[in-house]
Amino acid sequence: MKIIKIFSTFIFVFIASEAFADATAYPNKPIKIVVSFTPGGTTDILSREVATQLSARWKVPVIVENKPGAAGNLGTEIVGRSVADGYTLLTSSIGPISINPTLFKNLAVSPQKSLQPVALLGEIPSVLVVPSNTGVTSWKDFLAYTKANKDALSYSSTGIGTGSHLFGFLFLQKTNMEAIHIPYKGAEATRDLVAGRVSFMFATAPSVVQLIKAGQLSPIAISSKKRISALPNTPTLKELGVDLAATTWFGIFAPTGINPEILQKLNATIMDILMQPEMNKKLAAIGVEPVQMNASEFANYLQNDFTMWAPIVQASGAKPE
Repeated sequence: MKIIKIFSTFIFVFIASEAFADATAYPNKPIKIVVSFTPGGTTDILSREVATQLSARWKVPVIVENKPGAAGNLGTEIVGRSVADGYTLLTSSIGPISINPTLFKNLAVSPQKSLQPVALLGEIPSVLVVPSNTGVTSWKDFLAYTKANKDALSYSSTGIGTGSHLFGFLFLQKTNMEAIHIPYKGAEATRDLVAGRVSFMFATAPSVVQLIKAGQLSPIAISSKKRISALPNTPTLKELGVDLAATTWFGIFAPTGINPEILQKLNATIMDILMQPEMNKKLAAIGVEPVQMNASEFANYLQNDFTMWAPIVQASGAKPE
């Protein structure tokens, strides 16, 4: 019996020391970051910025793979079922993590159970944008435009139940406007907006700042509590008398069960990357506000976010595609 106890203790110590060794050596092979959406969107932009910096620091390849599908659930499922060794990560956002658990009755993988929050990349306002060919450039213009076209208004989103959909839903509630919701797959929503096939959209700032600067879209208002340096002349909805102030967020996740030391190393490194002056400047230029949080704080942040959005999803009547 004593021999068995000693042997069991040895096995435990061996396994613990192996885990510690893995954490100390991490990373020593390529890391894959799965992105839940199509290339060109905010999630993709942020993932590639972070991947480049991680690769430069750790001297290992950090590969970004876009896995759009099922309103972001595909990426969640791929990473949620992966080995929790820190070499497969997920970049996701408000839709798949905070909204989909209410929107979908039977998810293959639960974000709350199968994913470990690693790092909040930033909070990002949405921008109410219209095609430049409408000639609408101000809130006054927008109100006149919507009044003149009230029977033909439409707004695009990156999919049913996504942040862009629910921001549009809340906006219509607050302004007593009516418009048809047209869901797209990821960045296709902004492409059709630029082409003038839809009337307006609530798009994340990083996904439209360059289109605004290129004169293809006109910004009317932003959803955050204060103006952003990327669009200093664009007023907030609050300034315009619309009682709506909310932002979306983007973050990195790992499969549940990741070694706590690897989790801490990932969080600390990513937070340091985001706070570097050059990166901070780059993020501010596209409308991203980095937020310093450890992994535990990020987990609490997500729980509060889920609690806030659940009743809004139910009120919207959104049904999965």
